[in-house]
Amino acid sequence: MQLESNVFRFDDTVNVYLVRHERTAVLIDFGSGDVLDHLGDFGVDRVSDLLLTHHHRDVAQGLARAREAGIRIWAPPTERDLIAAADEHWQMRPLDNIYDLREDRFTILESVPVDGHVAEYRTQRYGDIEILALPTPGHTPGSVSYLLDADGKRLAFTGDLIAAPGKVWSLAATQWTYTGIEGLGSTILSGLDLLDRAPDRLLPAHGEPIERPAEAIELLNGRLQALIDLRSPEWQLASLRARPYLEVSRHLLRNRTSVSNSYALLSDSGAALLIDFGYDFTTGLPAGTDRSSRRPWLETIPALKRDHGVDRIEVAIPTHYHDDHVAGFNLLRDVEGTRVWAAENMVPMLEAPRRFDLPCLWYDPIPVDRQLAFGETVRWQEYEITVHPLPGHTLFAAAIEFEVDGRRVVATGDQQDGRWVSGERPELLNYQYRNGFRFDDFRDSAELYRRLRPDLLISGHWLPRPVTDDYLDHLLEAGTELARLHRELLPLDSVDFGAGGFGARIEPYRSDVAPGTALSLEVVVRNPFGRIEDADVCLVLPAGWTAEPAVLRARIGAGEDVRLAFRLRVGEGPVRRARIAADLTVGGVRFGQQAEALVTVR
Repeated sequence: MQLESNVFRFDDTVNVYLVRHERTAVLIDFGSGDVLDHLGDFGVDRVSDLLLTHHHRDVAQGLARAREAGIRIWAPPTERDLIAAADEHWQMRPLDNIYDLREDRFTILESVPVDGHVAEYRTQRYGDIEILALPTPGHTPGSVSYLLDADGKRLAFTGDLIAAPGKVWSLAATQWTYTGIEGLGSTILSGLDLLDRAPDRLLPAHGEPIERPAEAIELLNGRLQALIDLRSPEWQLASLRARPYLEVSRHLLRNRTSVSNSYALLSDSGAALLIDFGYDFTTGLPAGTDRSSRRPWLETIPALKRDHGVDRIEVAIPTHYHDDHVAGFNLLRDVEGTRVWAAENMVPMLEAPRRFDLPCLWYDPIPVDRQLAFGETVRWQEYEITVHPLPGHTLFAAAIEFEVDGRRVVATGDQQDGRWVSGERPELLNYQYRNGFRFDDFRDSAELYRRLRPDLLISGHWLPRPVTDDYLDHLLEAGTELARLHRELLPLDSVDFGAGGFGARIEPYRSDVAPGTALSLEVVVRNPFGRIEDADVCLVLPAGWTAEPAVLRARIGAGEDVRLAFRLRVGEGPVRRARIAADLTVGGVRFGQQAEALVTVR
């Protein structure tokens, strides 16, 4: 079916769209791959590139044919693992007692390598054809639509976002959690984003071309909102999208739609600095923790620019490394040219996340453009910014201090909730042992606040909190009591491995290596005794692997840590997540296999 002079539709398990330039074509979605048997019907000799709107099998089941034909395959960014690593997905996906209702099992049966992922929000050349990729979650969290200007019209290839005016191809696909309605909200937002791009025609993966996009999407959004209203009538997506930022003060805004809170510090020059930028305009996080369950996007940035005089996002600074605070940083860099500044203690977790065994690490490295030393004041536009250590919620966090609109503000991330009411509600001290919590962290952070004397604390998941002396006194009392109880509950007089309870860790925690190659590891060991002792560490390895040296001994001061370096020779593999352990003895006391690391050989 010819749609425009050089745009065609081939009917398969889905609508496969062919965009022609001379005798070469680009395909959008692939179905079974039968289109390759009919290229001559479209005046085409070869296909250079294939762009996928999402990972579902009806869209991608024939991908092996594309790979065999030498076609470059481009996947949506958050769904590439469901295609290129489908074998691992099938092995790892939980099946028992599940509450994860995403249709990620409607992916291809076997892995097919991809050449890369499409660059969202940007126009790129595929073959000789320029196409814009736009995030449009809804049918799946990671879905993408493509916009093409052809014959004076703007065409939008929308995958399964919309099937007909007022209709979606599947409502079941929009339920990403048990009883959830996340995909309904995302579909509304995605439809509005499409309309902002003024398409003349929508070309869905199922259904006929849609000639009146605005009418079709408005009808769909009205029906979806009515379905949402049956459960959450207060959740008005279009209204939230129209005004996602609320004023804390004239030059400080809070993004009320994101997970976690993101704050925008505004300069009179038109620049903005963002404090944290995780999951912008969330409609609810899908179940699961694989890459395809976590989509970063820039949904509120147009409103920030439109309504608040912002013409550029110059800098983003995280309060800590957790994914809900940094997930959007790389996208900000790629699309907006934003530079990432970060406090010195979290840079390793941002730039090399696989090195660490910590919760909430982002999947990919986040390069840091400027490392901020604690206590050093740096200038951005008309503001002076100082970062301070803020251990507690995580050891790798920072308090960000600045003055704006006549008030001293400290951004505290997830340290505490700020909802204390004297005699009614205690403060939540948000500690997690796996994040590196130490007994005195919250007492120390209370002392920091007393020294800085802020007027306002802004946090990651709660409303801004005006600071009073009573509140600071309560934080100090609560932090002191927290430390006292931990010391009473743990047998620290005999063995002190701290709040975390382990005497060793291995870095890097995760490694990917080729068969038969060498791998360097460090084991960080703690002396749990109140005296100098010798510590012996040996690595427990898979059969056929070797370590040099076989055993390391170090003399360690009371309560101190040391790093011990080993060099491994790995086996021939392939093997996924081979386990290595560090067996620890300190002062003649055998503590056993205190730490593990995972090595994939391929």
